[in-house]
Amino acid sequence: AFNTEIVKDLFGNGIFVTDGDKWRHQRKLASHEFSTKVLRDYSSDVFRMNAVKLAEKTSSAAANRITINMQDLLMRTTMDSMFKVGLGFELNTLSGSDESSIRFSKAFDEANSLVYYRYVDMFWQVKRQLNIGSEAKLKKNIQIIDDFVMQLIHQKREQMKNRHDQVR
Repeated sequence: AFNTEIVKDLFGNGIFVTDGDKWRHQRKLASHEFSTKVLRDYSSDVFRMNAVKLAEKTSSAAANRITINMQDLLMRTTMDSMFKVGLGFELNTLSGSDESSIRFSKAFDEANSLVYYRYVDMFWQVKRQLNIGSEAKLKKNIQIIDDFVMQLIHQKREQMKNRHDQVR
């Protein structure tokens, strides 16, 4: 319950937050979906493709003697891969070609840091109620995340509607 209270503003009540019977139930549902050979093969292809993009980026930086932030690049690679596998959406944060994706990625990264800061900030609940300091920043980042995800959902619904209309 303590952990759930701290992280639920960002992660909700899903598999990343729950425990006990609810977690077992959600994990059972998710593991069935992720155990299919087609999904495993597809996700392997996506991760491999993004690993190649990462290798090209690091090789280019090395050849040009440019300092890079590997943690940031690894996070972007993971985020791009997870979005492609999980949502069928090219986030392209590694290439830096989509401004809204980059904004989302930065907001998600900062929101994660701010949520975990709650473990050491004994006044985080007061700050949340007053919407000040780190909690005000967290709220803004969560709004960016929510807006981006809602935009993706809208795009997916439109794609599905258009496909359905084409089939008729």
